[in-house]
Amino acid sequence: MSEVTYEIVQHDGGWAYKAEGVFSEPFPTHAAALKAAQAAATEQKAPGNTEEILYEDEKGKWHTETARGSDRPDTRIKDKD
Repeated sequence: MSEVTYEIVQHDGGWAYKAEGVFSEPFPTHAAALKAAQAAATEQKAPGNTEEILYEDEKGKWHTETARGSDRPDTRIKDKD
């Protein structure tokens, strides 16, 4: 099972959370960024529907896979404060 870490950081004149190298929108306070990260982490763990997905790889070849709705990552919050 994969893991997604939401890290609370200062960003763009405020606070944000960062997951897999991508920043959220900035929040005015550390507490607001932490609350948003906790909500995102909770949503990330929620199961979905099992569906067929179609995607193209970097070589232009198309693939079909079944994405299990129950295959959700573990999540954690990293916060220095």
